[in-house]
Amino acid sequence: MTARSFPRGTILGYPRLGRKRELTKALEAHWAGRLTAGEFAATTAEIRAAIRERLVDIGLGRDDSSIPESFSLYDHVLDAAVTVGAIPSRFDGEIDAQTDEVDASFALARGRGDLAPLAMTKWFDTNYHYLVPEIGPHTHFRLSSNRLVRDVAEARAAGFVTRPTIVGPVTLLLLSTAESNATDGFQPFSRLADLVPVYARLLTELRDAGAEWVQLDEPALASDVVSVNASRVLAAVESTYRELGSTPERPQLFVSTAYGDVGGALATLAATPVDAIGLDLVRGTIPSRIDSGTRARLADKTLVAGVIDGRSVWRGDLEAALTAAADVRRLTSTVSVSSSTSLIHVPHDVTLETHLEPRLVSWLSFADQKVEQVGIVARGLARGSASVRSDLEAASIALSDRLGAPGVHDRSVRARISFLGEGDRSRVPWEQRREAQKRTFGLPPLPTTTIGSFPQTDRIRQARARYLGGFDSAETYVTVIKNEIAEVIALQEELGLDVLVHGEPERNDMVQYFAENLEGFDVTLHGWVQSFGSLCTRPPILWGDVSRLGPITVGWSRYAQSLTSKPVKGMLTGPVTILAWSFVRDDQPLGDTAAQLALALRDEIADLEAAGIGIIQIDEPALRELLPLRSVDHEHYLAWSVAAFRLATAGAKPETQIHTHLCSSHFGVVLDAIKKLDADVTSIESAHSRMRIIDDIAASGFEHDIGPGVYDIHSTRVPSVDEVTELLARAAEAIDVERLWVNPDCGLKTRGYEEATASLRNVLEAANRVRQRVAEQQAASPSAR
Repeated sequence: MTARSFPRGTILGYPRLGRKRELTKALEAHWAGRLTAGEFAATTAEIRAAIRERLVDIGLGRDDSSIPESFSLYDHVLDAAVTVGAIPSRFDGEIDAQTDEVDASFALARGRGDLAPLAMTKWFDTNYHYLVPEIGPHTHFRLSSNRLVRDVAEARAAGFVTRPTIVGPVTLLLLSTAESNATDGFQPFSRLADLVPVYARLLTELRDAGAEWVQLDEPALASDVVSVNASRVLAAVESTYRELGSTPERPQLFVSTAYGDVGGALATLAATPVDAIGLDLVRGTIPSRIDSGTRARLADKTLVAGVIDGRSVWRGDLEAALTAAADVRRLTSTVSVSSSTSLIHVPHDVTLETHLEPRLVSWLSFADQKVEQVGIVARGLARGSASVRSDLEAASIALSDRLGAPGVHDRSVRARISFLGEGDRSRVPWEQRREAQKRTFGLPPLPTTTIGSFPQTDRIRQARARYLGGFDSAETYVTVIKNEIAEVIALQEELGLDVLVHGEPERNDMVQYFAENLEGFDVTLHGWVQSFGSLCTRPPILWGDVSRLGPITVGWSRYAQSLTSKPVKGMLTGPVTILAWSFVRDDQPLGDTAAQLALALRDEIADLEAAGIGIIQIDEPALRELLPLRSVDHEHYLAWSVAAFRLATAGAKPETQIHTHLCSSHFGVVLDAIKKLDADVTSIESAHSRMRIIDDIAASGFEHDIGPGVYDIHSTRVPSVDEVTELLARAAEAIDVERLWVNPDCGLKTRGYEEATASLRNVLEAANRVRQRVAEQQAASPSAR
């Protein structure tokens, strides 16, 4: 096969949901038994075919490897793990060499029977979740899936030459966790030498299938928030890509490094036989110091300049993008243009948003528009800026219009921020608050609660759709929601929960609901992005200064509290999470925008207190996910994020109990920041990760109340009483039971009522068992805690 040059314009990945969420619908129909395996395979093949045709229509080439073969049924990290045979030993007998890779992937992603699924966490500093591979000293790496090979052959048969894409071996192991039966201190990264030959074999099979280029994604090279020191990682990069580059009869290798600054890894990759290296030039830069040897080696490579922002929805400055791409030419004459990251983080097409103000639409760029922008910059780089002058000027005019539009700057909001002092971010000491709250609520040991949402039923969704569509009146819709709240309250009282929630039936999404009630936001109708698997969200667009139109949650909370004598939590989404799960303005520091959101939430808390709501939860699951990938940037980020939370909550009365919730994250690196939030109760995901965080919490000196999750809501399986009891007992061994709460990992929105109710019954029974055990221990030994 004759070597072909890298395409002059490309993207690192494309949304796989489908323009009308065809993948989501197919997954859910297949899992529900409405689509057979054959029908599901045919549907997903149609989605892949439609993606390829669409990308050609909007500017990528049919036969030049510019289209990334990046489709995934559930998660691209899971795909890589299954491809190389990284199957946890607990699935022995359930998954073997004869198991179809689709069936194997779904078993790992969702669990099966009593087999827990893989844990889940955030992909770098994004809101995308990946499944964490589990690798042990005896994991048998082998090429166990031909999915990528089949997709390449499928594309070839349809007349496309595409570029297969897979997570690279270094990043795959850095993102993995040790299998539970591994010895203490074992690191999956130690298995790299065993894994690389499997990738080499995959390269050979991809070439035989017709692949001319292969994309190996190594975004871990842009992060130092990993468990392996940098020098060891760089040494592994060099040995890995020397070996892969020496594979006989291989395709050409493109190593992508996205999500941040690649730093010293550029020189390391330059010293290997890889043919092209991708640089994120939106969040990163070209290293300022490059030695002469590295310069000489880079001159023989293709450098792929990631100058079109793959994570924001703003049209941006194309003139600056072209300048940044042209600057790469000082290292090599062979420069291509790409998105900075995969486009899975943005919706498909802004032209579908016909309900938005045309002025706002003119400021925006979704995945399809970013593909077109790649083409503009690539043409400008190849032919000179004069060839695309009109496109550059149009982008510049849109940017100028956005920055000067009414509402982008609100004098009253900015004046309020300017008058804030340190006292506006502090409550009375926690010990005083705790005593006041004990007197106010009188809760039993190990108080039980849920995280907030209850299942969103078809009845709720249909009522919302009919109301928004103009078919039902506001009065009819309110009646449906109130009936749902009444049923949720009754169910919780019947189960015996101590602190109740109203179930959030009025909320389509925990961020969008607030965005719809705050100035400075707009929401889309079709702007779906994948969170994980079939779950997708529509992040709102935060384009201007933020203020509250009026009370947002108070009416629903007041109604729920009127139905019970038990405390009902008010439920709010925190400022950092609203930022993380929105497409945020990029014309001012995130900390400034967070402070504006915090003031709006502070006003909401005051109104909830006035309505008689004494427990208020402010969810901040995104606190960890926004943590910068370079440790040098951590202190600044944590300072403004903690300050925003405290600004929102500091006005609360001492007897008002402030909860916060964090999920789907590795918390160890932010435990100190979590303590500084000064919430009275913190609930965290821990069942999904099998209570691994509990030792870190105990060792950190965390003094406030804590609710480690004991029910993994990401899986359809119902945890047994014994399983929950074991998790809760494990927590009680490490943490004073006087500070321990009992709750699920996260909200129940994605679960059905049958499984959620059965699971909560088991949680309550487990709590009673551990309460009884603790009482017996205390009776036998008064000095025991």
